[in-house]
Amino acid sequence: MSEIIETINDEESKSGLNFVEQLVADDLAAGKNGGRLNTRFPPEPNGYLHIGHAKAICMDFGVAEKFGGTCNLRFDDTNPTKEDTEYVDAIRDDIHWLGFDWGDREYYASDYFPQLYDLAVRMIKEGKAYVDHQTSEEIARQKGTPTQPGENSPYRDRPVEENLDLFHRMNAGEFDEGTYVLRAKIDMASDNMHFRDPIMYRIIKTPHHRTGTTWNVYPMYDFAHGQSDYFEGVTHSICTLEFVPHRPLYEYFVKELADESYCPRQIEFNRLNLTYTVMSKRKLLQLVKEGLVAGWDDPRMPTISAMRRRGYTPQSIRNFVNLIGYTKVEALNSISLLEHAVRDDLNRVATRVMAVMNPVKVIITNYPEGQTETVEMENNPEDSTAGTHKMPFSREIYIERDDFMENPPKKFFRLAPGGEVRLKGAYIIKCDDPDTRSGLPGSMRKVKGTLHWVSAAHAIDAEARLYDRLFSVENPAEEKDRDFREMLNPDSLKVVDGIKIEPFLAENAKVGGHYQFQRIGYFTLDSDATAAHPVFNRTIQLKDTWEKIQKK
Repeated sequence: MSEIIETINDEESKSGLNFVEQLVADDLAAGKNGGRLNTRFPPEPNGYLHIGHAKAICMDFGVAEKFGGTCNLRFDDTNPTKEDTEYVDAIRDDIHWLGFDWGDREYYASDYFPQLYDLAVRMIKEGKAYVDHQTSEEIARQKGTPTQPGENSPYRDRPVEENLDLFHRMNAGEFDEGTYVLRAKIDMASDNMHFRDPIMYRIIKTPHHRTGTTWNVYPMYDFAHGQSDYFEGVTHSICTLEFVPHRPLYEYFVKELADESYCPRQIEFNRLNLTYTVMSKRKLLQLVKEGLVAGWDDPRMPTISAMRRRGYTPQSIRNFVNLIGYTKVEALNSISLLEHAVRDDLNRVATRVMAVMNPVKVIITNYPEGQTETVEMENNPEDSTAGTHKMPFSREIYIERDDFMENPPKKFFRLAPGGEVRLKGAYIIKCDDPDTRSGLPGSMRKVKGTLHWVSAAHAIDAEARLYDRLFSVENPAEEKDRDFREMLNPDSLKVVDGIKIEPFLAENAKVGGHYQFQRIGYFTLDSDATAAHPVFNRTIQLKDTWEKIQKK
């Protein structure tokens, strides 16, 4: 764990603020933007949010909360070929589940299409943009390299009137996709490759999920993003480190609108990378489309909806994000730290219940046939207000098959011929003395093993889905010579049918609830469950066995 903790932000200031918060605090103290604070979270609705987005959500909404500002939710819907309202709805749900709200400040980049188009027209008239009639391959070849300047497009000096005419006709739908683009006229010899006449608009003829067929040209991210920030009154545009090289272009475009009284500021922090995980939305979509997982919310996926279905708590994710912190250096965080945060929070909130995964029947020969009694079970020893629930005990019970051995090795403290074990909350067996029930005098003698159990007569059959890490290698993104699908963990899901659960769990389990199957792990009821067929997802084991296995 000490190696993991070393990834935590070492740039925390003495005031307890991370470096982003310190920059925001300094701007507020200086009275910039009239002393306002307005951040934004700008997801593209082309997939489900993942744990990396959770880090950005915690920053964007969290810093606004901390300093009494506001945070907008803005959907970056500038590419209708990949976007869908399903993703819009899922993004809203995920942010709310994490505990944040944007109030009435839900916006879309498409809200600003008219203003963006007008700005593009203005820039054409001012000689700052031109229509290019080349293929994407030709444009890429002319860009040059980081050490060699680019070449000017042969269309760079079109007359303004011709550029305006072509741009309007592009939007009128007269040309095919890929035939024309609008480019900013900046500097093809710039040291910053992003300044070498970047594309501002391209032709897309796919209907938009909000604007339909109104538009046939759509703005590129670098052109739309800063202007959208400006139109909304965003003061701090907080994003991840891959946008550092884009920042000068962000500032170049936004200054077409902004002045000294108000100008958005871009700040970058390190993205969240996890071991045994891929964060590429393209690869995650591939897993979904190829049926390698059971959808975006498959509990093995790193999406927020998948973690919710698996039984992670929003607080555990927020705690994890706080623990790893925000820096200016990319790092690969161990998934064990996330799992530690999940265990820590579930230990605090999960209801303790009994379930037997691989049952073997035990008959207590000196317990009266047909008799049933009720024992009191504590719901959560970490929460004095959680109360108790009743559990039936009878002559025949189920215990785990691994908890019994006929010829046990030394230091086997579970059930064996001639040995004694305590049934949690009930009796010590071998059951020669009814006074061994918990709370009675005979129960005070020392017994090294304590087993979980369920009454055979009252047990309910259920299904358990045991989830593990989706990938079998630590850093799939670095395995350049292998297809990422070859690295999927074949043991990432095991389905166990016919487990035995106590009646209290069967009657009270709810989707979204958190339960500790004692001695086994943390589980949650899956959305596939029915009253006739309960299905439980294993959120996580009680202890981290993966790290121990990997060290062997």
